[in-house]
Amino acid sequence: MKTAARSALPSAQPAGDASRYATIADPTPPHAGLDIAIVTRRLLIFVALAAGLIAACGLTWTITWRHGIDTLRRNAAVRVDRTTNTLKSTLDRYESLPYLLAGHPFVQEVLDAPSPVLVERANRYLEDLNQRARATATYIIRADGICVAASNWRGGADSFVGAEYLFRPYFIDAMKGGVGRFFGIGTTSHDPGYYISQPVLRDGRIVGVAVVKLSLEWLQGADSSEPLVVTDDHGVIFLSSVPAWKYHTVRPLSGAIADVIWQTRQYAQQPIAALPVTIERTLEGGAQIVRVGGGRGAQRFLATRRGIGEPDWHLITMAPIDPVNADARNASIVTGLCYVSLCLLAFYWRMRRARVREVMRSRALLQKAYAELNQRVAERTADLSQANEQLQKEVAERTRAEQELRAAHEELIQTSKLAALGQMAAGITHELNQPLAALRGFSDNTRVLLERGDQVSARENLEAIASLTERMGKITNQLKLFVGRARPRSARAPVARALRNVLVLLQKRLQDVTVQLSLTDTVTGRTQRFDSEDEHPALIANCDDLRLEQVLINLLANALDVVAGLPSPRIDIDIEVSETTLLIVVHDNGPGIPDDVLPRLFEPFFTTKEMGQGLGLGLAISSSIARDCGGSLVARNAPDGGAMFVLTLRRAQVHPAPAVASGS
Repeated sequence: MKTAARSALPSAQPAGDASRYATIADPTPPHAGLDIAIVTRRLLIFVALAAGLIAACGLTWTITWRHGIDTLRRNAAVRVDRTTNTLKSTLDRYESLPYLLAGHPFVQEVLDAPSPVLVERANRYLEDLNQRARATATYIIRADGICVAASNWRGGADSFVGAEYLFRPYFIDAMKGGVGRFFGIGTTSHDPGYYISQPVLRDGRIVGVAVVKLSLEWLQGADSSEPLVVTDDHGVIFLSSVPAWKYHTVRPLSGAIADVIWQTRQYAQQPIAALPVTIERTLEGGAQIVRVGGGRGAQRFLATRRGIGEPDWHLITMAPIDPVNADARNASIVTGLCYVSLCLLAFYWRMRRARVREVMRSRALLQKAYAELNQRVAERTADLSQANEQLQKEVAERTRAEQELRAAHEELIQTSKLAALGQMAAGITHELNQPLAALRGFSDNTRVLLERGDQVSARENLEAIASLTERMGKITNQLKLFVGRARPRSARAPVARALRNVLVLLQKRLQDVTVQLSLTDTVTGRTQRFDSEDEHPALIANCDDLRLEQVLINLLANALDVVAGLPSPRIDIDIEVSETTLLIVVHDNGPGIPDDVLPRLFEPFFTTKEMGQGLGLGLAISSSIARDCGGSLVARNAPDGGAMFVLTLRRAQVHPAPAVASGS
């Protein structure tokens, strides 16, 4: 009875109390709904994260794949353009050879009257022409289709002489008066080649055909990094970097076209089957993604097609897309790993945050935090003391280093003074070398003239010696200005007079050298011969005249040293004039400047000459003079060979021209 009474008590309680308290007999405890909600929320979060992972991986795959395909398309376009241009240039180079061959008298005479003497003469001419033109074969055919002479007439059974070519399309086209172009396998040599033919006219009638055969097998290995094929106007692959693809078609052939190929023996009666190509996708610009072969394991390529023109050929490059797929797959894997890592990091941060919140609510952990804080303060104090001691040591080392640096700086100043003194002495020796040599020549000539009694010529030589002496004084003054970095602001140098003086000083060395002077107007693009004897009052440079002569002497002397010993030495001096600048270009036909020497060419004391033949100061001084005058001096190798020095100076404004002419 007591048990029954106790079991009946809960039912007797009010409804509000029953909702506030739970008993063992309650089928649904108050936390059951909360647990279900938490589980549901976690499942939704997991599904959302999984969907985000799939979306991120899919987006990465799409972007990476498209980028890889675009890169592959650009590279393929560049490759197909390069190969097409190479093939087209090769065909164009031999396009006119049959025409020239058809107009030769030896060819016309042997076709008109094929006597043994004329045949032998034609064979030897074709043999020599084919060797010089580097063609595969050159031969001529009578109007009845029989070859009467060929470059390979010595080849015995492989010779084209006596062979019949009535069925060949290039022969038929040429006999109709046109140009024949045909690619096929030779019926005699069994070697593939490209045939170009022209009709041979004699007294207004066609007496035969001149043919040139070219081998294009080099194209198959020109760029074998990726598959490369060339198809004819019927879609037959006749050139391919993959040997198994040759003599297959990219599209099925009709019966009529197959009969034509068979009758003309274009491919030597070889069976021509279609290449198992499946187009999966066509991209923008005409590029296609194709699968070659059957089955899931067939390799896929990005096919890029380009027409050659005349003849009606097409060049197709096949770029494998497996690397693109691999890159996209790897990028997707990396993206997935990064996504999962971020999710785990976020989960860790959330759990950490909840844990910190629990710790902060604990009083005991708060006291521990105070203890740890005090410990950290003590450790920080010890660290600061240690850092202070280290700082004092560094200050002492810094002071000692500054003292050593100051002493080294003073020593460096003294060394620089000595180097500048040596450079100035070497410069004086280098710049006075040319006038001294001229003085010696004039003095020797004067002694000879005095012995002969030629007083007039001796007086002229003495005047020249006086002029050179005055010039040496000017050189010394200019070298002083160079050492002191003095820059004359109002210096004006006539270019024609400076060139004329330099050519006179170097006259002896220029006797066996061809010197070509030219004047180019960059505004109009007109080039004419430059006469240094004319004053050219409009060609005035913002530079001291003596300094300009020093630069020109150095450039011409270096050019003379380079061309010395050549069979045909040549030096070209071109003056390029614009509205504001003057360019003096000195170009020789020597071997040029080595690539390792070019960056150091204007360094002081750097020279490639043997010991005792130069100090390496000429170009350094010339470059310094150009900079002082507001210009520049550069050196480079010319495209046609030889070295090229370009002196750029500012052009002085001449107003009016007659006043400048009278002043000079």
